[in-house]
Amino acid sequence: MKKAIVTLLLSLLLVLLAACGNSGPDIETNMSKDIPEFTYTSQEDEDFGSADLEGKWWVADFVFTNCTTACIPMTSNMALLQDMTKEEGIVDGLHFVSFSVDPDYDTPEVLTEYAEDYDVDLENWTFLTGYDFETIKEFSIKNFQNMVNEPIGDDQVIHGTKFFLVNPEGEAVKSYDGMSGQEMDLILEDLQEIFKD
Repeated sequence: MKKAIVTLLLSLLLVLLAACGNSGPDIETNMSKDIPEFTYTSQEDEDFGSADLEGKWWVADFVFTNCTTACIPMTSNMALLQDMTKEEGIVDGLHFVSFSVDPDYDTPEVLTEYAEDYDVDLENWTFLTGYDFETIKEFSIKNFQNMVNEPIGDDQVIHGTKFFLVNPEGEAVKSYDGMSGQEMDLILEDLQEIFKD
């Protein structure tokens, strides 16, 4: 009899623990990468990093201002997503982060002008620089599984075109096609699920 009661209590405990583990948002994820602590330089020439993002969901990408191809639709899509989230009232607890993959060219002043060109709201979107190329290359590949390679024959850095959703604990949990406008609807749906309460 005692054994049956102990077994029942252990079963109930496991059910409770499982329920606690599933208390997060119900979105389908496709990655799980812990992002290490970092501090880089924002477009305002101030330190900005993981400590500023603690407790927030954030959407990240890797671009550069001198880009003539992929970054144009990527930044346009991120700006669209920012507008969409504002319309849905999703502002508090959400941040956008664009890491420059051409830090030698992309000074804070250049990043500020770039942000103005896309009419973005810098209240919850930060552009980062202040590291060398090898640092951001390693950071992107190791932590986001996002390719970054040196330019071949011109000044165009070769890089991945994904957007990444990072949870408040600093874990990248999902990637999306940053080149696709339709994917912005999918990101918005996930964010609506996350912020529905």
